[in-house]
Amino acid sequence: MSVVGDEAEADGSAPDRRREQRGWVFYDWANSVFPTSVITVFGALYLTAVAADAAIADKATNGANPCPADADGNANKLVDCQIGILGWHFQAGSLWGYLLAVATVVQVLVVPLMGAIADRTQNKKRMLAIFAFGGATATALMSLVSGTNWQLGVVLFILGNIGFGTSVVIYYSFIPDIATADERDALSTRGWAFGYLGSGCALLLQLGIYLAHDSLGLSEGNAAQIAFLMSGLWWAGFTLIPLRRLRNHQRPHGGEHGAGVVTGGFRELASTVKLARSYPLTLAFLGTYLIYTDGIATVANVSAQYGSEELHFSDTVLISTILIVQFVAFFGGMLHGLVARRLGAKRTIMISLSVWVVVIAFAYFVQAGQAIQFYLLAVGIGLVLGGTNALSRSLFSQMVPPGKEAQYFSIYEIGERATSWMGPALFAFMAGATGSYRPAIISLVIFFFIGLVLMFFVPVRRAIQAVGNPEPAVL
Repeated sequence: MSVVGDEAEADGSAPDRRREQRGWVFYDWANSVFPTSVITVFGALYLTAVAADAAIADKATNGANPCPADADGNANKLVDCQIGILGWHFQAGSLWGYLLAVATVVQVLVVPLMGAIADRTQNKKRMLAIFAFGGATATALMSLVSGTNWQLGVVLFILGNIGFGTSVVIYYSFIPDIATADERDALSTRGWAFGYLGSGCALLLQLGIYLAHDSLGLSEGNAAQIAFLMSGLWWAGFTLIPLRRLRNHQRPHGGEHGAGVVTGGFRELASTVKLARSYPLTLAFLGTYLIYTDGIATVANVSAQYGSEELHFSDTVLISTILIVQFVAFFGGMLHGLVARRLGAKRTIMISLSVWVVVIAFAYFVQAGQAIQFYLLAVGIGLVLGGTNALSRSLFSQMVPPGKEAQYFSIYEIGERATSWMGPALFAFMAGATGSYRPAIISLVIFFFIGLVLMFFVPVRRAIQAVGNPEPAVL
């Protein structure tokens, strides 16, 4: 049985490590379809449309028409129509925003505990299977949401989100088990690259069905339902590969069984939170990461809005741009791994953040209607989108105390979601204050600039030494 941090023993099982690593990267390929196809593309459009139809079908809300018409007898079903749950009523068009917020809160409550249980029981492989297949099943069942049953879609999406978030944390925690200090950057960037390639291939198939729905005798809603089913099957099917290759590496921290596992998980989590203050340099890196990853996520999330509202591009251009980003990100991730091999993860991340500043500046000057310029912007985003986060993932794994991997990665993931409001809030404020999305997009430079400066001052080698992990040769 291998011991985390004992690099001499790890080197003696290089063929086994390579076998596990080849299987491990396929979970990135498997799960990335959920954030790309379900969250970014089809989820918002379909569930919002179902909610709006439900509001229209409801003849009255509190005794009044839920869709008040204007003087010409027209109503905007996304803005004017109200839906309700547990006595609370809101606009149908607001459903997706509220749903993302609720799903994030649920993850904050669930994922850290599951990470603690994974560390305490060290039965990571079984927990990965439970949450991966659970999330995939919920995603596939979203294909049953139809008519006015948006409530079913809400429940299934939250379950899918729990499965995704928890399985990803456990998946990340395998990195120290299956890769030496010098192998982690290449492994993480390869996984991230394959994630973008996999989700890009799945999305290409789904968009092909969606765009050809008329010739296939399908409605737009039917095409979205097929996309949900395909996403669930894709996620579950490719998860079988890492489950066949990965194995449990560490001994359990506790001997609890049954309900005692949950109690033990709470104790494990409380102990980790208490001891986290003993590793301030790890927390310093985490804080730095949370700043610049918020900028990355915001750029990815508002690019379509910027292209549509400010640059006036058609849906065809926007869809093409999404696919360009997905496939270029594969090459970008692999490129980051090659550069990190020569320069080290920290220097490569700093270079990547500098490129982000240039990309955002270029976005400010893209002219309305100039599709080629927008495509070039997509290429620039794709080159740095995956690699920055992939190297951050591998570098953070070096700073995690042995045996606490899943818990620290749960903090890593939950922290990312807890701070993800800053970028969108700044973007919205600048757009509202100036009446233009150009100042809004350029304002996001601040996240990358601050992240770059703070990264310069984070002593990552000392952080690795502080937790007792072996140092990579190049850092």
